[in-house]
Amino acid sequence: MAGQPPPPYPFSQDPDRTVAYRRPAPGGAEATGPAAGHYAYGAPPQAGPPYGGQPGGTARMPAAMPAPGWDRVELGPPVPPAGRGRHGRSGRSRGWLVAIIAAVVVALVGGGGVYAMSLLSGGGTQPEDVLPAGTMAYVRLDLDPSAGQKLALFQLARKFSATRGAFTGEDPRKALFELLRQGDSGLAKVDYARDVAPWLGDRIGVGVLAPKSPDTTPRPVVAVQVTDQDQARAGLRKLDRERDLKGLAFREDYAILAETQQEADAYAAGAPLSGEAAFAEDRAALGEPGVLSFWGDAGAIAKAARAAGATAEDGTVAMVENMRFAGALRFDSGYAELTGFTRGGQVRAAAGGEGARLSRLPASTVGALSVSSLGELVTEQWPRITEAADAAGGSPSFSDIVAQARQSYGISLPEDLTTLLGRNLTVAVDEAGLDGQIPNVGAVLATDPAKAQQVLDKIEKAVAGSGTGTPQVFRVPGDGRLVVASSQEYADRLAADGTLGESETFTTAIPDADTATAAFYLDLDKLEKYYLSGLGEEGQANARPLRAVGASARRTGDLTSFSLRVLFN
Repeated sequence: MAGQPPPPYPFSQDPDRTVAYRRPAPGGAEATGPAAGHYAYGAPPQAGPPYGGQPGGTARMPAAMPAPGWDRVELGPPVPPAGRGRHGRSGRSRGWLVAIIAAVVVALVGGGGVYAMSLLSGGGTQPEDVLPAGTMAYVRLDLDPSAGQKLALFQLARKFSATRGAFTGEDPRKALFELLRQGDSGLAKVDYARDVAPWLGDRIGVGVLAPKSPDTTPRPVVAVQVTDQDQARAGLRKLDRERDLKGLAFREDYAILAETQQEADAYAAGAPLSGEAAFAEDRAALGEPGVLSFWGDAGAIAKAARAAGATAEDGTVAMVENMRFAGALRFDSGYAELTGFTRGGQVRAAAGGEGARLSRLPASTVGALSVSSLGELVTEQWPRITEAADAAGGSPSFSDIVAQARQSYGISLPEDLTTLLGRNLTVAVDEAGLDGQIPNVGAVLATDPAKAQQVLDKIEKAVAGSGTGTPQVFRVPGDGRLVVASSQEYADRLAADGTLGESETFTTAIPDADTATAAFYLDLDKLEKYYLSGLGEEGQANARPLRAVGASARRTGDLTSFSLRVLFN
């Protein structure tokens, strides 16, 4: 049938001919890329690019007649056949769910894992194409994302030893099922090969809709990609023994599960989430959705929570009334990245801030944090800060402490704090001196240096009056900046422009760092000698590939984007 992958024909006996099959795009234009629906059946890794994929979305296949609706393309000499699993696909092509979970652990908490993936596709219907319009929060897990994501995930995951040999089976979905069964004795009678494998597809989406009434809970809806509706119907009944989601309907190649049959039927026939203008705008802005992606309407969630009796203040709801958020977990050959954005809401970019200055720190910097517009933010939010601090209790109260500081030492809050925080605050720690008694720690304050020094004088007077000793702080005033540090040598180095921005590790961890509203950087390679010795042999093996961590956020108007990257050696 047109639009379906060609069957796994046997190899041609002609030694001079190997072909590829391509499905034409609608309208007669040639399809390109994974979204066009290309498939690679049993292509061995040595044929062309990794896993047998060809540039432009064409994949090597044995010479034979194509299925209807597919074009036959001559490529060159044949390659030996690779082992096939069910449906003629490589036995490793379903190696996803456990590999994804392992890679997430690798990226975010330093574990490890690997599973060799060989099928490079990633197109087709997504869960948002079948989940209902009106969904206020949505999470999507793709067990078959784009070729680039698969390849990068494989390259990263194989660096770690902790679970490298754990995924030796042909179907990682089975491995996940076995993990679930360990914690749920009710699944003991469910046989994966008989009850799950014959129908489970590659994508899952979970959505939440607003409650129908204040005394009810939000309504869940699940979209599970399936390959056989009849077997899926029977298998889902066995998995959901308690029948929490009693409604089941089908739309395209997905099973739609809802609390009632009426809801499931309505969702399957109604407008999809992907057709909503707000969702479509955010999905387009997000770009590559990666292995895991999410989206939500924060205003709708806050309103639903308040309608259900949550004690959210009107001001809090108003701040997120028009806010939406979206994000994705992605993989590159050298890092894993959690990225996304928020848009809308009442909080907007400050007018007086300036970009982070991490790139101008010394090249020997181990860790740094830079935040812009904190001074303006403190001034704006001071009434709420005071109210919250007083509400927390304590004797004396926060307001009493503020009054005492003004009366005894002349420290005026929030004015003096706003002066210190200024347009930007950058704090840094240097590699040199980490093993000494006093490490090289310093801060660069983008503010009025004369006023900032006056504030520091007040603080030193207050500390001296309290009778507690404090390390000496060295200062270097400059043009629109004041540097304070734990040593004069380090203060002088911070005052000069450094070359951290020339480091490939730094620029990969935080692209365009100088335009960030906030940024954080940690060079794990420089810290290895201080923490590796405290780990066991396996812990050291899994920690050594960790290279650096970088996080950044940028605000333009009511749009805030963020990125968290974990780099690997």
